Amino acid sequence: MTLLFTNARLIDPEAGTDSIGAVLVQNGRIAAVDKNGTGSDQLFRTRNNWSEDVTLIDCRGKCLAPGIVDIGVKVCEPGERHKESYKSAGLAAAAGGVTTMVTRPDTTPSIDSPETLEFVTRRAQADAPVNVLPMAALSKGRAGREMTEIGFLMDAGAVAFSDCDHVVADTKVFSRALSYARSCGALVIAHPQDPGLSKGAAATSGKFATLRGLPAVTPMAERMGLDRDIALLEMTGARYHADQITTARALPALQRAKANGLDITAGTSIHHLTLNELDVADYRTFFKVKPPLRSEEDRLALIEALREGLIDTISSMHTPQDEESKRLPFEEAAAGAVALETLLPAALRLYHAEQLDLPTLFRAMALNPAKRLGLDCGRLSEGAPADLVLFDADQPFVMDRFALHSKSQNTPFDGQRMQGRVLATYVAGEPVYRRD
Repeated sequence: MTLLFTNARLIDPEAGTDSIGAVLVQNGRIAAVDKNGTGSDQLFRTRNNWSEDVTLIDCRGKCLAPGIVDIGVKVCEPGERHKESYKSAGLAAAAGGVTTMVTRPDTTPSIDSPETLEFVTRRAQADAPVNVLPMAALSKGRAGREMTEIGFLMDAGAVAFSDCDHVVADTKVFSRALSYARSCGALVIAHPQDPGLSKGAAATSGKFATLRGLPAVTPMAERMGLDRDIALLEMTGARYHADQITTARALPALQRAKANGLDITAGTSIHHLTLNELDVADYRTFFKVKPPLRSEEDRLALIEALREGLIDTISSMHTPQDEESKRLPFEEAAAGAVALETLLPAALRLYHAEQLDLPTLFRAMALNPAKRLGLDCGRLSEGAPADLVLFDADQPFVMDRFALHSKSQNTPFDGQRMQGRVLATYVAGEPVYRRD
C-alpha cells in the first residue's frame, strides 16, 4: 500500500520540530518527508519516481507523529486472560496510538522460560494488530533466588529482562544477573524501590496518608533502591533502565549516574505525571497504583526532568485489574490502572498546560523507548517503519471507562474531561484503527 499524508502537522521528536508538511509511505516504510508545508503530490512523484496508484489522506492540519512505543504493558496471558488478552490489549493499543507494546513478564506463571515466551509470542502475533515485543523475567518465578537462562530467552525473542515490582532483594543474586546480562548485551529493567520500606504501602508518607490512616512509604525508599542499583551498575557495567522514577528525591542520584557515564536510562508513568496523592480523595481504588501517587512537588519535578532529558521515557504501565480486585478497602485493593487508550490524551494535558511541547512528549513516548531497545521505529524520517498515529490534539471528550477496548476498565480518568483523540493508527503503513 502506498499512502500520501498531506496537510499534516508533523511532530518529529528526532528533529524536535512541529511543522506542516506531508509524508509518503511505500512498502510499509516512510519513503519521503516534506516539512516545507507544500504537501505536494507532484513533489513526491518527482522525488521517488513512482507511478502506481496512491491513497491520498488529507490530514486537515491534524497531528501526524511516530507511533507510541510503550514499555511495561501487562497482558494477562497466560493465567488471567479474563483481565486482558493479547486481542483486547492490541485493540486498546491501536485505539490509543500505541504501535509497539513491550510486555511485562509478571503473568501466571511468569515468563521465565523459552517455552512460555514462545507461547505468548505466538498468541501476540495471532491476535494483536500492533507490534508486540516481550520481556522475560530476570529470575525464575520472579522470586529473586535464581536467574533465568538469559541467553536462551534472548534467542527466543526477549527484548529485555525484568522482575517488575518484585525487587530482587538479594544483592549477590542481582549482581550476578547484571553481570551475566552484560555479557549477553541484555537490557535489565528494574523497579527502584527498597522492598523492606515499601512492603504493604498503599500511599506516600505525609499529611494526607496520615489523615486517611493509610499505610505509607517514604519517598526515600525509591532513592535507596536506585542508589543500590547504581552501585551495582558501577560494579558490573550492565545496561539498565529504571521502569518508574516517581520522586524528586531520586533525581539527583540519576543525574550523577548519567554524568558518570553509566549505561542507565529511566522512565516514569503517565499517572505519576498527571495525578498526585490528593486524587485518591476518599479512598478511590482506581487511583491506587504502584508506586503510590506522589506529592504535587514530585509531579512537577518529574515534568522538569522530562523537559531536560534526565528522565527518558513515558509509559502507560498498563495494569488491568478486574472489578473484584478493585472493589475492596483501599489497603486490600489491587494496585494498577489500564492506560493504553488514555496514555496519549493524558499526556496531552501536559501540552495544553504548556508544560511540555509535542516533540518532547513524543521523544519520551516514541523515540527514546525505541532507541533504548535498539528499534528503528519512533522516528518520522525516511527509511523508518511507517508506524504512525494521526490525532487531533484539541478535540475534547469525557472519558467513559465502559467505552475502552480493554477487558478491564480500571482507569482513574473515568468521567474526566480530556482533550485530544486518536483519529487513526498505522502499523507498517497498514491502518489498524480508525475513529468512526
